[in-house]
Amino acid sequence: MTTRIETPEQLTALLGEPLPRARDKVRPALHELDREWLAASPFCLVATSAADGSCDVSPKGDPPGFVRVLDDTTVAVPERLGNKRADGYRNVLSNPHVGLISIVPGRGDTLRINGRAHLVGDAPWFDDMVVKGHRPVLALVVEVDEAFHHCAKAFMRSRLWHPETWDPMAVGSRPQIAKALERPEDSIEELERYYGTQYSTGLY
Repeated sequence: MTTRIETPEQLTALLGEPLPRARDKVRPALHELDREWLAASPFCLVATSAADGSCDVSPKGDPPGFVRVLDDTTVAVPERLGNKRADGYRNVLSNPHVGLISIVPGRGDTLRINGRAHLVGDAPWFDDMVVKGHRPVLALVVEVDEAFHHCAKAFMRSRLWHPETWDPMAVGSRPQIAKALERPEDSIEELERYYGTQYSTGLY
């Protein structure tokens, strides 16, 4: 029989109360160590939710420091060329609440930022976000409500940074997935060319 958990009291009874150091670590502004973390991070996840509750989590990546600190309570995430779906950005237009998880390769701990966001099509600081001669298409500006560091247990359990556990061919290749689910009219040869050198040279 499946036992559903439907109240905060049931959840607390199962998990217990957080230790004070975990409960109280949330900060309303960035610390200098948070700035250093963002300067070293080339990758983050952006979680959004539309007004109707539908959700999206989108990966963002660029050279380290791409998430720009505008001040102690504001960061900006640049947007580059993509598939133009803009699921998360459409969510922000109806619900500004977002969550970020910033990752430094090889580190198990992460920096989490929760706040309210808006979109900008240009700003003076776009000049500082130029990569290979290209300015961002737009930027997600996040006003920080909460910032805190998260422990490494998930990365340790998954052994994510252990190369000996990696098996990238355990699932179909990107061309094979595209052929089956997205572009059945294209040949595998065409898709392999597209997702090879052509794909990597068109990042910006």
